[in-house]
Amino acid sequence: MKIKCDFCKTEYALDAAPNSPVKCAVCGHVWSVARPNRRGAWMMFIAATCALLSAIVFAVAVVVRSRMDDAAHKPLVAEITEIKTVTDKEGTPHFVVRGAVVNQTAQIYGVPDIIIVSRDGAGNPIARQKFLPSAPLLDAGASVEFNHVLSSTTDGVKKITVELQTGDM
Repeated sequence: MKIKCDFCKTEYALDAAPNSPVKCAVCGHVWSVARPNRRGAWMMFIAATCALLSAIVFAVAVVVRSRMDDAAHKPLVAEITEIKTVTDKEGTPHFVVRGAVVNQTAQIYGVPDIIIVSRDGAGNPIARQKFLPSAPLLDAGASVEFNHVLSSTTDGVKKITVELQTGDM
């Protein structure tokens, strides 16, 4: 806490407010130091809390708005729910990819072709396989499941992703 002599304006730094009057070491003037007003500290705390709450509300609003924008730009989303390995009659292993296409909007949408992409460890495509969904249209908020056996083998495949065809493959 900083105090100042009323007479000669000499400044002092104290750890805490003194309980009794103080005497200036320069001019000898004696005065009483007023206790610091804690109301200012409480007001600062309340203002900081309000600012923090405002920032949280703003961040939540931005995230919600972003998700709404995503739904407008990506009305349909394809997701993989399960990947299994099966072996054919010749003993060659293949992946079975299971998932769903979800309509995130309040409108009916046509379901495009589904593309399963096999990728290597660096994420580069090894093979792409396109197939038709079982439902041509999706109602608002609805989903359609898919289950597809990939014709390519499992060699070198580290990751499998799903896409919806948006243009030419």
